[in-house]
Amino acid sequence: METVILAVVIAVVVLGALGGLIVGSRRRKPLPPPPPKAPDITAPPAEPHVGEEAETPRDEPRRTIEEVDLPGGPAPVVVEEPPAGPAVEVPELEIPEPTAGRLVRLRTRLSRSQNALGKGLLTLLSREHLDEDTWEEIEDTLLTADVGVQPTQELVERLRERVRVLGTRTPEELRGLLREELLTLVGTDVDRTVKTEPEGRKPGIVMVVGVNGTGKTTTTGKLARVLVADGRTVVLGAADTFRAAAADQLQTWGERVGAHTVRGPEAGDPASVAFDAVKEGKEMGVDVVLIDTAGRLHTKTGLMDELGKVKRVVEKHAPLDEVLLVLDATTGQNGLVQARVFAEVVDITGIVLTKLDGTAKGGIVVAVQRDLGVPVKLIGLGEGADDLAPFEPEAFVDALIGD
Repeated sequence: METVILAVVIAVVVLGALGGLIVGSRRRKPLPPPPPKAPDITAPPAEPHVGEEAETPRDEPRRTIEEVDLPGGPAPVVVEEPPAGPAVEVPELEIPEPTAGRLVRLRTRLSRSQNALGKGLLTLLSREHLDEDTWEEIEDTLLTADVGVQPTQELVERLRERVRVLGTRTPEELRGLLREELLTLVGTDVDRTVKTEPEGRKPGIVMVVGVNGTGKTTTTGKLARVLVADGRTVVLGAADTFRAAAADQLQTWGERVGAHTVRGPEAGDPASVAFDAVKEGKEMGVDVVLIDTAGRLHTKTGLMDELGKVKRVVEKHAPLDEVLLVLDATTGQNGLVQARVFAEVVDITGIVLTKLDGTAKGGIVVAVQRDLGVPVKLIGLGEGADDLAPFEPEAFVDALIGD
């Protein structure tokens, strides 16, 4: 009996100990967090203050704290604004130099490189005795300056006759004599205006042609500056799709003076670009459309065939008012060969001579006019943006013979 009572007591003790352990374990478990309180919409926010912008990482929507009137009073509301994109740089427009008398202002630069011709002729004509050898030297001087054979012979004959009649010659008389004869050779009664104002319609359409490397695209951009300086609005057509850089270069020129540039895909159809340029020019109501054409092609199609196509396509809108051929003055007689080929296809109406500041071969003015029967209308006297000038015979001849 005692044994039974002892076993029961032991069992009770063991069960009591186990129950205590279970209760203790339950008491040590963490209590769940209290439920969140409902926001008090009437209380003003601590940060940020009303009207200030909350700090947000870059490129995320910007949040602005604003107040909205509710029945219980004003309450802050977060307003999201679209993220600000990267800043777009707008090129500052340049103000081109006025064109009136531009060649006169550049006369010093021209005379610095050109008056070797004039000085050489004056030196020879000032000799006391003008024998056959002297006249041959005069001819050689003119030919070296790229005046051309026929114009040279005509000039020498006139000089011979006038010197024989004049007799005694002072330096002033010789300079005046030479100036008169050179002006006659260059021509002072020719219309050298770049036609950009057709009567009864807009825009005027100018096509610029020439071999790559003569400064054709640069000349087109500089001509845009000349027109803008005269108060005209311009659209540029980048129809030289053979050179990827040509369209970029032309667009840069246009952006400088606020001229719109129409361009197409690289190696695209030049005629299509020219057509679109004239179309957009008409829609925008601009004064002039300048079309820069290729001087070399990426296809097997002949360059001249392509230029003829461009001309025909453009003329579906309106007749071309000018076709300007750009020639490098330093190439001399080689430039004349190029000129003849272009003239057979696109009816050249005017010549632009570039790089005239870097050569003493100013006689190319006479030769190219005589050869093509069209006037030199513009000359390039340097690499500056405003170094393209309307050709003025008097200023040019004065630069040739010097002061």
